[in-house]
Amino acid sequence: MKNIQSRKGFTLIELLVVVLILGILTAIALPSYLSSVNASRQGAANTNARALATAVQGKAVTANAYDSTLADYATDMGGSIPLNPCTGTNTGYAITTTATTATVAATSGSNCGSWTPMTFSLTL
Repeated sequence: MKNIQSRKGFTLIELLVVVLILGILTAIALPSYLSSVNASRQGAANTNARALATAVQGKAVTANAYDSTLADYATDMGGSIPLNPCTGTNTGYAITTTATTATVAATSGSNCGSWTPMTFSLTL
């Protein structure tokens, strides 16, 4: 009678091949995922800046002047300024005013990679 040993488990080569395949898949998928996350954050920052521009214009129409103080628009924005996902704060927006014009833009921040935010121009 022969003594037969049953082999259980994986060999080192098999494990290395699986780890190699997982590494290749991660190297391909990760940059695409990060690009999608950055694009989503940039879009959200621009959308929030547009909503802020609408509030700025609405307040300017009633006051007949632009106000560059960001905190003054919290009530008009539903109680608080929306979060800028690129800066991680709700102060990540710039309002620049003159007597009859204003511009509103999100600040770029470090959470979105390098990009140029949209600027919304307003006129009385």
